[in-house]
Amino acid sequence: MSAANPPEDPPTPTETETIQASAPLTATYPDGLPTPSRYWAILTIGLGLTLAVLNGAIANVALPAIARDLHTDPATSIWVVNAFQLAVTVSLLPLASLGEIHGYRKVYRWGLVVFTIASVLCALSSTLPVLIMARVAQGVGAAGIMSVNGALIRFIYPRRSLGRGVGLNATIGSIASAVGPSVASAVLAVGPWPWLFAVNVPLGLLAGVIAWKALPDTPHSGAQFDVGGALLQAVSFGTLLIGISEIGHGDSTFHVVLDLVVGVITGGVLVVRMMTQRAPLLPVDLMRIPLFALSVASSVCSFIAQSMAQVSMPFLFQHDLGMDQVMTGLLMTPWPLTVAVVAPLSGRLADRYPAGLLGGCGMVVMALGLATMAMLPEHATWHDIVWRMTLCGVGFGFFNTPNNRAIITSAPASRSGGASGMQATARLFGQTTGAALVALVFAAMPVGGTTWTLIVSTAAAGVAAAVSFSRLAAR
Repeated sequence: MSAANPPEDPPTPTETETIQASAPLTATYPDGLPTPSRYWAILTIGLGLTLAVLNGAIANVALPAIARDLHTDPATSIWVVNAFQLAVTVSLLPLASLGEIHGYRKVYRWGLVVFTIASVLCALSSTLPVLIMARVAQGVGAAGIMSVNGALIRFIYPRRSLGRGVGLNATIGSIASAVGPSVASAVLAVGPWPWLFAVNVPLGLLAGVIAWKALPDTPHSGAQFDVGGALLQAVSFGTLLIGISEIGHGDSTFHVVLDLVVGVITGGVLVVRMMTQRAPLLPVDLMRIPLFALSVASSVCSFIAQSMAQVSMPFLFQHDLGMDQVMTGLLMTPWPLTVAVVAPLSGRLADRYPAGLLGGCGMVVMALGLATMAMLPEHATWHDIVWRMTLCGVGFGFFNTPNNRAIITSAPASRSGGASGMQATARLFGQTTGAALVALVFAAMPVGGTTWTLIVSTAAAGVAAAVSFSRLAAR
């Protein structure tokens, strides 16, 4: 069979049973939306994703001003960021499960509503506890947007061009990530920090109006929501995330071990509970599908590599190469901008070629880029850095879009919510782990820590490449 039409992955018995069970549910749903309805639907998806991604990063820039205005210390003010990230992480899979039960567009719509209302509360906050609680609500709203984002794209685009939709989604996310610090700086240049949250309101209202009219109806399983499973998942993921973060911040060994032990034990109980369910909140049923499991594993490894590199590079540029903050910001930009340029192309290729091949080659290129960054000359110029960062962006761009498409499409249509939630969870887990590993390497290697971090990052990208290529054999 030609490469232009790669064979479908043979379903495992579990997958076959799920597909058969969901056939009556999905048979009446068309293969994507017609134009121009598709364009309106993808517009609200793009607006929501932009808001969710931007608000995961812009608060970092405002932390000094927030700490000063709310009369708190810098260490405590970090909870403005951590509260958002923690709320997103523990909410993703439960909200994805609700999407499968009640429809993805309902979860997306109400995610926008909660996010917009929480943005108003953030802008009006006059004390740190109130701001942190508002950020928790904002994180839950953002999770509602991100948990079903990929699942909705599966119903917006026809299967033959699904890679284009995933590629466009990746482009939007990359651009939002790249311009986040610049947007925050621009807003703070003309107004106080509450404006960072106030600007979300008109965009959230616009996205909500479009979402109420344009998003497609999707299958409803009608199952009962697993409240006990959701609580177990929140405790497990929350304590693991806090434990990993505490490793990076050098907290006491007792607290780190306690959090990790609680997270592992509750996680084990959660997995046992999920094994007995037909459409579990934690998608252990999907992990029996080789293509899905390998795609999730390669995603985690790739985001560990990306996070390690992007957290450590500012230290490399400023401490080792003596560059200022402005130059550092400019030199960090080629990577996400290149991803934004490459993602649409890799999306089109993903509709024709196996994700294992595209993703594996992409991770090899990214590993080469990271390795050359680790070998930067002592007196490197901006030219030396830009082409290396661009190489990393090319590699990640060719990996991320095909990999996301594989995660979504390897699951049955009725389990698109679980697949979408797992995709976002893998990204957050990889990023958190990567940041913690940077702190560990820096503590172990006071001299040359940035170089060693990039070496470990290169190894993680190599593992991601190997896992990605193994999908070819799994087919």
